[in-house]
Amino acid sequence: MKNTLITLLVLLLGMQATLAQNSPEQQEIIELSKTKWQWMADKEADKLAELFDDKSVFVHMGGAWGKEQEVNIIRSGGIWYKKADIHEVSVQIIDNTAILLNRITLIAEVGGNEVTNPFEVTEVYIKKADGWKLGSLSFTKLMTPGGQ
Repeated sequence: MKNTLITLLVLLLGMQATLAQNSPEQQEIIELSKTKWQWMADKEADKLAELFDDKSVFVHMGGAWGKEQEVNIIRSGGIWYKKADIHEVSVQIIDNTAILLNRITLIAEVGGNEVTNPFEVTEVYIKKADGWKLGSLSFTKLMTPGGQ
């Protein structure tokens, strides 16, 4: 009986710690990011254009550019973000800014060639009157033991 109570207490404390990790606002950003990855996979350029702030910036391995170029690249298929396997995610909220870090394996088609890369992706969201807008998306390629 004593062991059962101790086990139950440990489980409840663990659940409380897990629930405390993400506030509702942090969870909202995590879900928004997941939705963004799906829109990118589905080439939903119009939905992405609504999400991206007009002053947003995008940093890739091949350069950096603004909203219009990013939306056009997605629309044309110049980069097709086929699938982002998310391994880790964290969110920090500072006033009206949310910084989300994703450790992902990205399967994409770039210039007609399928590539798979491990990335740490930094997403910066700004809370505006009409909701959260993406202000920056930056890819940092990770070095793994397999050479990728």
